[in-house]
Amino acid sequence: MPRKLAQGFAVLVLLFTLVSVGPSQTATHSKPAPARAPHAAALTGSTAVPEDVGLSSQRLERIASAIQKSIDDGRIAGGVSLVARHGKIAYLKAVGMADRDAKKPLRTDSIFRMCSMSKPLTSVAVMMLYEEGRFTLNEPVSDFLPEFKNMKVLDPPWPQDMTSPPGALVDAKRPITIFHLLTHTSGLTYQWNARIGKVYQAAGVGSGISRHEGTIGEGVKKLAAMPLLFQPGDAWEYSLADDVLGRLVEVVSGMPLDKFMEERLFKPLGMKDTSFFPPEEKVARIATAYAYYADKGLEPIRDDQVVQEDRITFMADYPYRGARTYFSGGGGLCSTAEDYYRFAQMMLNGGELNGVRILSRKSVELMSQNHVQGKHEGGYGLGFGDFSEAKELTELGTVGSFFWGGFYYTHFVIDPREDFIAIFLGQLHPTGGLDLETKTTNLAYQAIQD
Repeated sequence: MPRKLAQGFAVLVLLFTLVSVGPSQTATHSKPAPARAPHAAALTGSTAVPEDVGLSSQRLERIASAIQKSIDDGRIAGGVSLVARHGKIAYLKAVGMADRDAKKPLRTDSIFRMCSMSKPLTSVAVMMLYEEGRFTLNEPVSDFLPEFKNMKVLDPPWPQDMTSPPGALVDAKRPITIFHLLTHTSGLTYQWNARIGKVYQAAGVGSGISRHEGTIGEGVKKLAAMPLLFQPGDAWEYSLADDVLGRLVEVVSGMPLDKFMEERLFKPLGMKDTSFFPPEEKVARIATAYAYYADKGLEPIRDDQVVQEDRITFMADYPYRGARTYFSGGGGLCSTAEDYYRFAQMMLNGGELNGVRILSRKSVELMSQNHVQGKHEGGYGLGFGDFSEAKELTELGTVGSFFWGGFYYTHFVIDPREDFIAIFLGQLHPTGGLDLETKTTNLAYQAIQD
């Protein structure tokens, strides 16, 4: 499962069933631009010739070839791939289009909807406050968010009962802790859950991948009123826990989540293009999101278009339209390949980048270890998936590496043993089963030659 988790569960591809969506008459947000060759922007970070860090230049070019093949096959508009080793970026290339209709090429500084790749950043924000002694991880979250006191649980619980509508409820045997939220063992879920998703939808609980009114504080109060799928700590279920963690950061720090992230994480790390809602002058750099359907091919998701896919509803214009007040810790951030690399390199360095310490080495060790043994067939730490055993590796990789992905086809892996980072960014959902993110990761690994 870990490789499947890396391929699809984190990306949420395997959770959904393909459905058809009619084209909208609303134009995309991108403005026409003359076609250009694949762009390789000047980097503000440290770079290296691949051979100087034990990588093959020739083999790395297989990544661009794989992306181009998927473009030629009509499966994706384009993608950006980054590979770094020993603290140096050895490969960064954009291939294809940010907007096919406008003939606007993808650039290495194009901005992407990161969706669930927001979760690791929110988890780091929580751990920063943890290191300040503001709470312990085994402390009930209700100590800070009292709406989570006296929670109710479905009986019989999920996944024992995956079909019957919510009915009988029992009292929670234990409180939801911060650790439960960080490990997705709290009993919360998402709107697409087969048993209780409709209850979430009816209550207006936000998902983080559509336009939302109000604030995350208001959204979390709605979530706290929902029954839990299972007793806290008993099972693993991918969930809105990181939205709760984002609200925890707000309450404990006394700052809105966007301001805390900007002042405590993005600015210190030099992540100049990362935010929940990019400013107007950067909107043109956001890559268009696409959907692939076997019967219709690749189609842009246009502004104002509401996509209904099985049990989930999503939009693509949420980063720049609507109220812009809902800071989803689980799915709201936008970023670039280089910005996310800076975050990943900080984690690979044991919590430090360019003399700026964000976390202690011990916190990074705790976050990157598997904490869900027996509850989930893949490994999961505190905000990251991880490969904790050799049997979990069915593709190229390393035991001890950690990773995650996002709804719109983004993915990264951090490998401490190889001192290696690989990032792939696309903008595609549904994917129609495309496995390009797995191929680009494999092709990054196969370029190691020392």
